[in-house]
Amino acid sequence: MKIKLCSIFVDDQQKALDFYTGKLGFLPGQDIPMGEFRWLTVTSPEGGDAELVLEPNANPAARTYQAALREQGIPVTAFEVDDIAAEFERLSGLGVEFPTEPMSAGPVSIAVFADTCGNLIQIYQPTGQ
Repeated sequence: MKIKLCSIFVDDQQKALDFYTGKLGFLPGQDIPMGEFRWLTVTSPEGGDAELVLEPNANPAARTYQAALREQGIPVTAFEVDDIAAEFERLSGLGVEFPTEPMSAGPVSIAVFADTCGNLIQIYQPTGQ
């Protein structure tokens, strides 16, 4: 069994694609028209075969879930980085909003940013890197 796809809900697929590729540096993956929406994925430029699906939050349950997580300050997912301070500076310089700046959290350093599409995303760096 492999993890190949992981989905996050977004309020606007094109805006999400622009953010995840233009700001975060992910690579475009699949882009297949599906009626009014798209099967839209991004991948890491660092390799691996997992894809992040930028899933439309058109379903009312998805919108409720996404809003509840955001309201509670809970990140929808997390991405590992090699240097959290450098990544924080890079993304901040690109205008990315960080409600939680880098801080120690036990065995990791973490920060949380808003993806402009309705989600909070955590980045983390294992301590000792």
